[in-house]
Amino acid sequence: MFVPCSPGAGSSSSGFPGFTLLMPAVSVGNVGQLAVDLVISTLNMTKVGYFYTDCLVPMVGNNPYATAEENSVELSINAEVYSLPSKKLVVLQIRSPFIKNKYRPFCQALLSWVESSKCARVVLLSSSHAYQRDDEQLLGTPLRYLLTPHLERAVGGLLQELNWKEMEKAAAYPGISDAEKVLHIPGGGITKRLFTESCSKGIQMAVLLKFCSEGDNIPDAFTLVNYLNEWLQLIKSEVSASNNSTDISSQWKIPSSWRLLFGNGLPPALF
Repeated sequence: MFVPCSPGAGSSSSGFPGFTLLMPAVSVGNVGQLAVDLVISTLNMTKVGYFYTDCLVPMVGNNPYATAEENSVELSINAEVYSLPSKKLVVLQIRSPFIKNKYRPFCQALLSWVESSKCARVVLLSSSHAYQRDDEQLLGTPLRYLLTPHLERAVGGLLQELNWKEMEKAAAYPGISDAEKVLHIPGGGITKRLFTESCSKGIQMAVLLKFCSEGDNIPDAFTLVNYLNEWLQLIKSEVSASNNSTDISSQWKIPSSWRLLFGNGLPPALF
């Protein structure tokens, strides 16, 4: 359930009509969450509310996007909503893992909110275990996308023009029969369930994902957010004068909370 910060927090009483909802899956390497961090921080998005749910592990902490001492003491919780009306963009950031057996009720509550808030489409940023790729997935780019049928009709041609690669289906019974193919996203958390339920409900959803491994996943987050930007053009690409390239990684603003991504350094007293 969406709970606004205040009546004038930046969302209309009718929800977010025509907005794109961007959100992460809690998946391997937390790549989607890190990519969403970059979007919120770079676009200086305004927090407009919370997504109240009992499906996530409770947590509270300081403002992860603090820019000064004054706003560093603001509190953040496990699921918050940010908005940027000028780009018709609303973002749901998830900061804690799911409670066991709570995937289904969360997906149902989320999609119910998507429908009631009148969001035009959902973009889910996710990841999948690199070591579980099949032979076909080992070739070329580690990035993949999925579109529900309703969104395929709207943007499928554009993504093909970008030379994006659709997520392959895998054999349901590998080594026994390759005839039946199913969607397989190991390490993807709620990705598959949310996508399949969106298909059945007629919701426009895109999944953008990257194959990766656990570790320092900051480079994966930059790769995924650049991939997103190819489509949505959240920030403008600037051509580098040195090599005539359009790498935009340096244009994303790293949030202040990333200084503690791997914890504090070892105390000198240990040595």
